[in-house]
Amino acid sequence: MSDTGTETEAGARPGPGAPLLPAPAAPREAGGGEPPRLGSFLARAAAATAVLTVLGAALGLVRDQAIARYFGASDASDAFLIAWTVPEMAATLLIEDGMALLLVPAFSLALSRRGAAAGAEAGEEATVGVGDAQVSDPVRELVAATLPRLFLLLSGGAALLIAGAPWVVGVLAPGLADPRLAVDCTRLTAVTVLTFGITGYFSAALRAHRSFLPPAGVYVAYNVGIIGTTLALHAVWGVRAAAAGVALGSMLMILTQLPVFLRFVPLRRPRLPRFGRRPARTAPPLGFAVLAPVILFVVSRQSQVLVERFLASTLPAGAISHLNYAQKVAQLPMVLSLMICTVTFPVVARAMAAGEREKARLRVERDLALAGTVVLLGTAVVLGYAPQIIEVLFQRGAFDASDTDSTAQVMRVYALGLLGHCLVGALSRPFFSSGRPTWFPAFAMGTGLVVTTGAGYALTYRFGVDGIATANALGISTTALLLLMGLGTRVVPIRARSVALSLGRLAGASLAAGAAGWACAPLVPDPVLSLAAGCLLVPAVFLLTGLALRSPELTSLLVPIRRRFLDGR
Repeated sequence: MSDTGTETEAGARPGPGAPLLPAPAAPREAGGGEPPRLGSFLARAAAATAVLTVLGAALGLVRDQAIARYFGASDASDAFLIAWTVPEMAATLLIEDGMALLLVPAFSLALSRRGAAAGAEAGEEATVGVGDAQVSDPVRELVAATLPRLFLLLSGGAALLIAGAPWVVGVLAPGLADPRLAVDCTRLTAVTVLTFGITGYFSAALRAHRSFLPPAGVYVAYNVGIIGTTLALHAVWGVRAAAAGVALGSMLMILTQLPVFLRFVPLRRPRLPRFGRRPARTAPPLGFAVLAPVILFVVSRQSQVLVERFLASTLPAGAISHLNYAQKVAQLPMVLSLMICTVTFPVVARAMAAGEREKARLRVERDLALAGTVVLLGTAVVLGYAPQIIEVLFQRGAFDASDTDSTAQVMRVYALGLLGHCLVGALSRPFFSSGRPTWFPAFAMGTGLVVTTGAGYALTYRFGVDGIATANALGISTTALLLLMGLGTRVVPIRARSVALSLGRLAGASLAAGAAGWACAPLVPDPVLSLAAGCLLVPAVFLLTGLALRSPELTSLLVPIRRRFLDGR
């Protein structure tokens, strides 16, 4: 359906050395591949999504700075972060992964059926007269069949979580000396089970309709709600103000998307056909066989966080906070890299629905190349300048120099698993793009969770929070490797060996750039100036090393420059 760059001829499979991110080519002729306008639309959508993603991430840092300033790395911040597990789990299950993996393919298939039904209806009307068409709108039918049930299910889940908050806190953090504050915060954040579910539903529907701006803006609204409530009420409610802000911000996420959702999916009852005949049901099914693998995969993925919090609760106060701050900052490159896959996921889903496996393969391979380049460049910056990043972002108020050192050390360990996190996010989408049941991602994620749990128990006693972060990197990297090996044989026939070789070259460039930054960062005492210099040094070393290693992705970036230079001469 949609990808940028050049394509091989039908049936041709390029060798392992071929670049996954080819140089730009002339526009394709009709019937020869993807329309150029669609490729440019995806590029604009990705750019706009990037802007809103960066803005949301920046506000997320402001949110974390406010919490660090007022509560530091203390019992209060640990209590909030235990409660924060609820929206973290809900966001992954209901916004970022679960709901998207289920509903983007479902809405894409419904839209394809709507187009086919429109053509059939036009033909029938031409034959039997206007108004006799018997095909209903698949999109509205899908909404009617799923949204009311989802609302009732999520409302019940939120109510159960509020009632069972003491038990939840006891399971998540049995080592807390006084769990009452964590219980209060958990009850305040429990509403996100409902609000995040509706947000994720709207996001999936809008992305399938190729409307990307409202879904990309939800975290801007979310963080504005948390920041505003924390600043206004921290002196009165303490850390409970941040938990209340989570509830308010989640409601703002719904309001951000509601007007556009109603425009694309009006909820009015469709016009009944004549002669009393019932319209044919055209909405794609979403039965247990489709739901269960997705839910198990997402829950297993988010359970890595639960394992970390459980192990960290046995360590001295502040350990959970150090892990949280390190993880949030370290994962920013991963979040930015996955925006590419978020924009193109509906395209892959439509290609799979239409049986266009070659187009899906090309799109997935290019997504992996682009996402890998972004996340490995970010990994190099984190490895080289972790202390400076944490000092600039958090070292003020109750967050002191010792917190900076501990958090920076953990962040460097987390960075070793960033490529794995990126690949799991990028590779899981094609597995679920066809809308058919597939259990392999859940198996891969479960295997990674077992590795994380075992390594965590083995390393935490000796290495503390660094051992927990190491276990995270080992577990997620195991999952990524299994998904990469399994995708080509099960869903989309990607060239796994070419992908692995390409990412290996980029990883080598990342390690060299990170080492250069690590060596040069202390040479500039001021953290802001040192970080600014690193933003120039690390990309330069990354590019030069990648070119020396003959990375096709980085080499292809120079082709347009070389062409312009030659044209100018």
